[in-house]
Amino acid sequence: QFSDSYNFLKAVRDADGDKATKALNGNGATIINTRDYQTGETALAITIKRRDMTWSNFLLSKGANPNVRDGQGNAPLHAAALLGFNEGVELLLRYGAQVNIANNSGETPLIIAVQQRNVALVRLLLASGANPKLADRIAGKTARDYASDDPRGAAVLKVIDESKVDVKPKPKMSGPGL
Repeated sequence: QFSDSYNFLKAVRDADGDKATKALNGNGATIINTRDYQTGETALAITIKRRDMTWSNFLLSKGANPNVRDGQGNAPLHAAALLGFNEGVELLLRYGAQVNIANNSGETPLIIAVQQRNVALVRLLLASGANPKLADRIAGKTARDYASDDPRGAAVLKVIDESKVDVKPKPKMSGPGL
């Protein structure tokens, strides 16, 4: 006899809508964000990794948390960025995924998108508030650093440099004596 959580994740992996819906109707609030005991993956991470918009939409509409991380600290947004699954990234962001979420190595989805040279995704993440100045914990590099160091990263670097994300207005000097 397997647990409800195991059966739910199995149904999601098998794309068995009837079994997954039945499991959610019984224990939806408690199992929607259940994690695989070996990998730490949630049902949402599984569906994002297979680029399945229908299932991902379904799970998010049922309350799946887009910020639950696996054993390596990767959220579904990291997986979508690694796959170049821009449509999945848009969906996750629409449901409240944290654009600057970092994994155990300190990599953000933006750093991953830069490493993949995915100009459209870099643009999307920056427009959604991704911070190009956040450094990872492995090399201590930011998304901009990776783009700058990449001989084929000119297009990505241009997008980062043209983004308005890290441009702050200069404070106006006022007050006595100024």
